[in-house]
Amino acid sequence: MSGSRFGEQDLYLFNEGSHARLYRLMGAHPGTAEGQEGFWFAMWAPNASAVSVAGDFNGWDPEAHPLRCLGSSGAWEGFVPGVKPGDRYKFVLRNRETGEVLWKADPYAFRSEAAPGTASVAWTLEYRWGDAEWMARRPEVNRHDRPIAIYEVHLGSWRRGPGGEMRGYRELAPELAAYAAEHGFTHVELLPVMEHPFYGSWGYQTTGYFAASSRWGTPQDLMFLIDTLHQAGVGVILDWVPSHFASDEWALWRFDGTHLYEHADPRRGYHPDWGSLVFNYGRHEVRSFLLSSAMFWLDVFHADGLRVDAVASMLYLDYSRKPGEWEPNVFGGREDLDAITFLRRLNETVYGLEPGVQTYAEESTAWPMVSRPTWMGGLGFGMKWDMGWMHDTLLYLQKDPVHRKYHHNLLTFRALYGFTENFVLALSHDEVVHGKGSLLAKMPGDDWQKFANLRLLLAYQWTLPGKKLLFMGQEFGQWSEWNHEAGLEWHLAEFERHAGLARLVGDLNRLYRGLPALHETDHDPAGFEWVDCDDAEQSTLVYLRRPRDGRTTAVVALNFTPVPRVSHTIGLPRAGTWREVLNTDGREYGGSGMGNLGAVEADQQPWRGWPASARVVLPPLGAVVLVHDGEG
Repeated sequence: MSGSRFGEQDLYLFNEGSHARLYRLMGAHPGTAEGQEGFWFAMWAPNASAVSVAGDFNGWDPEAHPLRCLGSSGAWEGFVPGVKPGDRYKFVLRNRETGEVLWKADPYAFRSEAAPGTASVAWTLEYRWGDAEWMARRPEVNRHDRPIAIYEVHLGSWRRGPGGEMRGYRELAPELAAYAAEHGFTHVELLPVMEHPFYGSWGYQTTGYFAASSRWGTPQDLMFLIDTLHQAGVGVILDWVPSHFASDEWALWRFDGTHLYEHADPRRGYHPDWGSLVFNYGRHEVRSFLLSSAMFWLDVFHADGLRVDAVASMLYLDYSRKPGEWEPNVFGGREDLDAITFLRRLNETVYGLEPGVQTYAEESTAWPMVSRPTWMGGLGFGMKWDMGWMHDTLLYLQKDPVHRKYHHNLLTFRALYGFTENFVLALSHDEVVHGKGSLLAKMPGDDWQKFANLRLLLAYQWTLPGKKLLFMGQEFGQWSEWNHEAGLEWHLAEFERHAGLARLVGDLNRLYRGLPALHETDHDPAGFEWVDCDDAEQSTLVYLRRPRDGRTTAVVALNFTPVPRVSHTIGLPRAGTWREVLNTDGREYGGSGMGNLGAVEADQQPWRGWPASARVVLPPLGAVVLVHDGEG
């Protein structure tokens, strides 16, 4: 391998399917050869008879700079002198069997040409990071017993310029960091920033698995955004899409004239929901490609976690397919065994190489042990979105309060499964698009009741066991559903009810972060207990949250009707003073101001199995949180 950047071990691991650092070798990298400066180029095309590089540096001549094949590995490599950062290029491949010539963007490129251009761009990744303090404490921040409250953001529509124009990574960085920190969020989750030519896909139709989208700036600009968030004490989770990829002919599809990255059989290789292509997880080199992409964003871009999109579509061979449109596995089942193997390897690799991060699965079925270790038979994710809670809760809250007593089980059912996974309670972008309306618009009643219902929903979300996620705009009560072609309705934040809602979200985050009872046991059944889950007639709920040390217990009481409960008896674990640390009906949040004057006194009168009790005021469509500082 004289003159090669690849070692024998690299090629072995690549072909074995376990190389997780291919971004250091594949693609375009600056270097020298025979005293000349330029770029090394490398790619994988096992069914090509010839491969070359054409670009700005050689007049796009497909014959000028051929690459050499690295034996049976299927990899090709070569050095091109005179290439400079910013030069555009493509690989030119000739299929061995048919002679077909294909011009392809680099699957490992660090930068892509802005649409409608489709070329890759030679680039370097030097950046001087300023987040050393954050990186040192990241393993502590991301632990399961630490508070994780995520603000989900689409960069193209979070906050636009005065003329409606999109703003870039670097321009958004200080505003987004300050806003997330001010409102108490621990993390920002970015909808996919990997290169995607169709803006309307929101990033979920990826073509560049190692390239930050050029529509918002350079790779260094994205690094600056993440760096700025870190320095503000805010973590960054990136949406990542290994479940399918865009079918653009200049990208991964039929890369060397064969179905290289995708399954050749459309029953496995074509996704009917999205018109996209499904990776062949059984091909070793494809696994290395995806493992390396995941590690790239965690390693090079300092991401604190990956939210893996559409996991359910990977697990089931019959996902969105009718009988006859899918092929069973070797055991006759509907499970995609290759995808399961890949997901387990993915999580083992991520946690093995970057132990301070987390992986989050968007998985919408009852597949068991998604967030359990692989040695237990699980998929190995750190956490899983609780799609069942989202569906049941929104279904319940959209009902007129007079009918809610007939659907009380929608609130209580979660307790039966709430600790089977490490759940994230997510109210994401998917719930406020495609005619579903915003969270505020979903709520029944007049405007006052809509805001009260939304405040109640958020308090319920923030006090239940599980980490938190809220999509942008919902924290101040945007009326319209999300439109990716426009910025959020920021002018609404100037009105008192909207400002009050945003104030509540900030206070919920601060309470959640500051009170161990609300976050230490998010994934531990010992930290949750019903106080009263049977009051369907009045549509109230009362539950208790405990920290691990048993001190500073919190009791949460919720009233899902607009009827005030002015002398509502609740059981408590001990007598004494219980401070009211949160009341969603507070005037500062836009409520009516009904509450408990800062505290309630519990006496030794037993109530429904509890040794003490108190009479409390439950405001209309409101939630109160009471805490007792002591053993309980």
